[in-house]
Amino acid sequence: MEYGHFDEKGRVRMVDVSGKKITKREAIASANIIMKPKTLKMIKEGRISKGDVLSVAKVAGIMAAKRTSELIPMCHPLEINNIDITFDLKGKNRIEIISKVKYLGRTGVEMEALMAACISALTIYDMGKAVDREMVVSDVKLLKKTGGKSGTFIGSDRLVYD
Repeated sequence: MEYGHFDEKGRVRMVDVSGKKITKREAIASANIIMKPKTLKMIKEGRISKGDVLSVAKVAGIMAAKRTSELIPMCHPLEINNIDITFDLKGKNRIEIISKVKYLGRTGVEMEALMAACISALTIYDMGKAVDREMVVSDVKLLKKTGGKSGTFIGSDRLVYD
């Protein structure tokens, strides 16, 4: 069975996962959003006019993970078993977002975890842009994935840029 995104004639296709074993799969991804210290303080104190930023960002990330296949063309629609998103307020000006997605099935959930982290970060930006348009979403990455034929992947700390 072929598992690539292209058929023998080079045409794009969805990967056929029907022959894969059902296994427990998990993916953990992260993203950062860097902002002015004043903005982070306002988020902590609940003083952003649009509401509870981190609660809304969590819901947005969960919704995004569930809808990944609608936005990324070759992703399979999945019945995800669990999505958890946490926020770690780092220093004076950064929030690290960690998303964890669990699924019992034939394909991985890396894209769903990455989507959850990204959309959570973008939601924080959207809710805080009235006070800080210079926020930066950065370092979106897969931290870990387990399950499936390829087994466990643990990401390195950082790639080196040219």
